[in-house]
Amino acid sequence: MDLSLEFFPPKTQAASVALSEAAQALARLAPRYVSVTYGAGGSTREGTLTTVGQMQDLFDEVAPHVSCVGASEEEMGALLEGYAKQGIRRIVALRGDLPSGFGQAGAFAHAVDLVRFVRATFSSQFEIEVAAYPEVHPQARSAEADLSHFVEKVAAGANGAITQYFFNSDAYFRFVDEAFARGIDIPIVPGIMPITNYTQLARFSDACGAEIPRWIRLRLAGYGDDVASIRAFGLEVVTDLVDQLTTAGVPGIHFYTMNRAEPTLAIADALGLSKSQSNPAQ
Repeated sequence: MDLSLEFFPPKTQAASVALSEAAQALARLAPRYVSVTYGAGGSTREGTLTTVGQMQDLFDEVAPHVSCVGASEEEMGALLEGYAKQGIRRIVALRGDLPSGFGQAGAFAHAVDLVRFVRATFSSQFEIEVAAYPEVHPQARSAEADLSHFVEKVAAGANGAITQYFFNSDAYFRFVDEAFARGIDIPIVPGIMPITNYTQLARFSDACGAEIPRWIRLRLAGYGDDVASIRAFGLEVVTDLVDQLTTAGVPGIHFYTMNRAEPTLAIADALGLSKSQSNPAQ
């Protein structure tokens, strides 16, 4: 089972140390690649560049997120050229959110525009991962429109897709079935969010349109400030979800690590997904 991991650029020295420690611990999972997020309008661009370099010391392949909104073709071309010179061969192509104060979306209104640009400018130099939304993008006009946008990104040259996290496996399986019915044959890898903090999870989910099933939400809310019970219940729920997915033969699992090792390692160890006890880059 191919695993991939997501990290985000730290904003403080203490957070940088914590990320380094988490990445070293997670290296024993021997992920196929790790991705590094990118802030809206480039707000963490320098942090992304720095973090990508750090991750290249630990992992065989690093895939920076490339958010295109607000960027010109010249800026995007220079960014990607820099990544190519750095040895990057995979990117995660995203639209991103237009930050406050931006009046224009730049040369790229949607992620599909970025995918087309990369293919036109860099041919097959990069493997391109795109986002998929089993529970529908929160800004989509309809589920059908959202699926059509996904099909367009694949037709433009995407090699694979990573889904928004979800807790209902049926949503993922239905989305994949509908995509395949439209002729999509790229791997659609489920994104997995470990549950460790109910307040944070609820905030993220409300913002990105990921549904927390009512029974899960009520159980988590019922634990109040009992962190140990929240984490134990979260581990049980997410481990069962990943077990359903891997048993069904999904093409991989993408963990949103939140720059922490323990939650992801607990799920992987419970299901026997750990490949190695050593650093894959050594």
